[in-house]
Amino acid sequence: MSDTQHPIELLRFNTCGSVDDGKSTLIGRLLFDSKSIMEDQMEALERSADITGGGQVNLANLTDGLRAEREQGITIDVAYRYVATPRRKFIVADTPGHVEYTRNMVTGASTANLSIVLVDARNGVIEQTRRHSYLSALLGIPHIVFAVNKMDLVDWSEERFREIRAGIESFLPKLDLFKDVKFIPISALEGDNVVNASDKTPWFEGPTLLGHLESVHIASDWNLNGFRFPVQWVNRPNNPTDKTLHDFRGLSGQIAGGIVKVGQEILVLPSGHKSCVKEIWTYDGPLEEAFCPQSVTLVLEDNLDVSRGDIVVGLDPLPGHSADLTARVCWMNPRPLTAGKKYFLKHGTHNVQAVVSSLESRIDFQTYDPLPNPELLEMNDIGEIRLRTAKPLVFDGYSMNRLTGSFVLTEPGTNATVAAGMLYPPAQQDKAEYTDFVI
Repeated sequence: MSDTQHPIELLRFNTCGSVDDGKSTLIGRLLFDSKSIMEDQMEALERSADITGGGQVNLANLTDGLRAEREQGITIDVAYRYVATPRRKFIVADTPGHVEYTRNMVTGASTANLSIVLVDARNGVIEQTRRHSYLSALLGIPHIVFAVNKMDLVDWSEERFREIRAGIESFLPKLDLFKDVKFIPISALEGDNVVNASDKTPWFEGPTLLGHLESVHIASDWNLNGFRFPVQWVNRPNNPTDKTLHDFRGLSGQIAGGIVKVGQEILVLPSGHKSCVKEIWTYDGPLEEAFCPQSVTLVLEDNLDVSRGDIVVGLDPLPGHSADLTARVCWMNPRPLTAGKKYFLKHGTHNVQAVVSSLESRIDFQTYDPLPNPELLEMNDIGEIRLRTAKPLVFDGYSMNRLTGSFVLTEPGTNATVAAGMLYPPAQQDKAEYTDFVI
């Protein structure tokens, strides 16, 4: 028997839904029942329970860390928590439910493998349920769980659970397809079907929430088609005492897509220089191959002029290369977006000036239909826009690669992030002439 231990998978997930649907309580319950709460945290919760009266521990306080959050009883900022079980590690993002903080929900969900959308069993499907479901699909989250919470307040009614499920399933076809969708009846406050199976739902044959989180298949979520490597920095140690590092020159960054192997032919964009991978280095030593999302240093056969903001790609398939972009954006600024405004566009490690050419549509969250030619996009609106960048961008469609197909817009002067964007697939791949010339 081999003594080699395979690393435990890491699952990133977020919770979302409307205000008071129980998102923070659910995460607190996961932490509590999985015994992931430190002793000092538990003591602080017990002291808080004694001060507020009633002596009942408020599990939501494990994530609602801001004073304003505890006073108002709502989540404002994104809270990240770490949970580990023998089967899997988790990074949990507790995101706000209030419509005014949709931008924070987008931030927390942007790196998630799975999204838990909580639905209050009493209220059923409401606008925020539809909004956060749409955002989860828009952000390309492959797995989604609709956790119907507060089932104890509707007497664990199977009929009510099925009614809510049918309401959600009626609009799912209008969203981009998830890899899998689960519906689980729970009570976050009491702990039913969260970590431990409940005897109050004999009609439910599915897994507990934690059971599903531990077993959902995520190994294939990363894009392994089309090598993409945004260069973060050129690694030049210049160590005169170490012969191996004296003349070392590598390109460091995180693989954003695909697989790279020693000897593989690559292309540096936008320059169009070709070369081959000579070595692949990590903190633990050299590798023969690496894949997304590993952080590595590539040594090329040729000493090319490469800098931060460039991207190293495989020859098939090639990315797009254009200054005219079409994207969906979630607008995050109190000042509305209108055509003609100029911003800085951050795409991977590349920054470029951009102007909004036109507003194509705005999403109606009641029907999910696009409303054409809006005059503006207000805060928390989602719409389709066209952009023109000062320099051509090397990119993929967001549906192909979440990392090379996404961007943020920042406001000149304030540097405030005003929008998160998802690029549509390029009209054509990088032209042949970009692959054949050498400067």
